[in-house]
Amino acid sequence: MRELSVTLQNAMKGLQKQAQQIKIGLLGGGQLGRMLIQNAINYNLHISALDPDKQAPCKHLVQKFSCGSLTDYDTVYEFGKDKDLITIEIENVNIEALKQLEKEGKTVYPQPHLIELIQDKGLQKMFYQRNNIPSADFFLVDNKKQIQKYADFFPFFQKLRKGGYDGKGVVKLVNPEQLDKAFEAPSVLERLVPFEKELSVIVARNAGGEIKCFPVVECEFNPQANLVEFLFAPAAIKKSVEKEAIRIATLVAEKLEIVGLLAVELFLTKDGKVLVNEIAPRPHNSGHHTIEANITSQFEQHWRAILNLPLGDTSIVKPGVMINLLGEFGHEGIARYEGMEDVMKFSGVYVHLYGKEKTKAFRKMGHVTIVDNDLLKAKQKAKMVKSILRVVS
Repeated sequence: MRELSVTLQNAMKGLQKQAQQIKIGLLGGGQLGRMLIQNAINYNLHISALDPDKQAPCKHLVQKFSCGSLTDYDTVYEFGKDKDLITIEIENVNIEALKQLEKEGKTVYPQPHLIELIQDKGLQKMFYQRNNIPSADFFLVDNKKQIQKYADFFPFFQKLRKGGYDGKGVVKLVNPEQLDKAFEAPSVLERLVPFEKELSVIVARNAGGEIKCFPVVECEFNPQANLVEFLFAPAAIKKSVEKEAIRIATLVAEKLEIVGLLAVELFLTKDGKVLVNEIAPRPHNSGHHTIEANITSQFEQHWRAILNLPLGDTSIVKPGVMINLLGEFGHEGIARYEGMEDVMKFSGVYVHLYGKEKTKAFRKMGHVTIVDNDLLKAKQKAKMVKSILRVVS
């Protein structure tokens, strides 16, 4: 026990030294960046951020804020050239600039070649195939015309290889007669998987190779917005399924040799198989509940991983439910939060707003985490919160 204490003390001394000396650059200043920075403040880490939005949610929390394109080579290079460590909160960044910065001795986590792989859903699928990681069957196409070659294999989800996020860039094709709905761009045709649940595992790996997974969570999607509406932690699954999901998430992190966080989204099929859907090399919507529900949050774990500190305990403190707080359909303009005082009367309800001035339909404006010793009670409370708290204009 004393050895562990000494190790942690030394780690914290190192962190304090790094906080004073290391210049950290964050690409992206949205809600994920905001929550990363909120945690970094606890450790006296000084962060500079780059984001294209002049009113980015992180703007007033960072030591220095720069407004500019994340996909422009010169902008990203100029931002990063005086930094020691560069990290991301979004994958859509200029890879060539990050590779050049890495060549010049800057530390970039997650590594640029991994961000590049994950930016391309086709490369993702080929990575799973090469490494015997279970995933849905797929074909790669360059245009609509090529889809006709696979008429015998419908139905598919067509996913743009690049640029899709939060359900955008995905279309369901039930039969060849629906090709008018298809994208005219390089895509993945993914065979439709009859699944029972959508699961997620957040896994962290530091530069020393230490790996820790957060407990498996279950995601329930809003059919209109194709965004997570409810998240349940822990997932209501068999132990064998939980073990397999953790095994797969760990395998993906090991094969990538990623440094940082990796969200591994999974399907639990009706016949009990666990398949990888997609991965994201950063903090993720399916890990927001960890701020209150787990000993270590995903945001703290990210900093621990990229600073090569001991990874934190991922154990659940209390079961939790997370609700994405989305802008109401038909409302666009300055955001107002109806029902805030009413939901704050509930015990175990934690509201997180993202600092976005304007709302629009299905825009992520915040999230709410509900914790309780009994997950069923947390779910019941979450439904009440969902019915009361609304983002309107």
